[in-house]
Amino acid sequence: MTLGRIDHVYYWTVDMDRAVKFYEDVMGLRLLRRDGSNWAMFDAGPVRLALHGAVEGRPIETGGATAVFAVDDLDASRAALEERGAEFEEQVGEVEGYARFATLRDPDGNRVQIIEYAREGG
Repeated sequence: MTLGRIDHVYYWTVDMDRAVKFYEDVMGLRLLRRDGSNWAMFDAGPVRLALHGAVEGRPIETGGATAVFAVDDLDASRAALEERGAEFEEQVGEVEGYARFATLRDPDGNRVQIIEYAREGG
């Protein structure tokens, strides 16, 4: 058996409507499929992002993963997301010569990052 590419990453949510609104309106992702309050899947490029609705009697699991979205211009992207209501946790992080990133949380407390990779030669 050989594993294929990552198909999707999902986060748990206690409020599907609120979470879908965040990923559509704030993050700008296109909703591909929705199954009521149980499941939603978004187009996020080669790896899809999904939301799994809360299951009665089971606590919500947050913080187990971080969805990271590549952007061409970190500062402009951060400003646009803040304009849409995103609240970033910290100052911009940097791995010198490799990438800059910024972290925010979705309405359920799951970490989301945007990352700008350094361009070769400048």
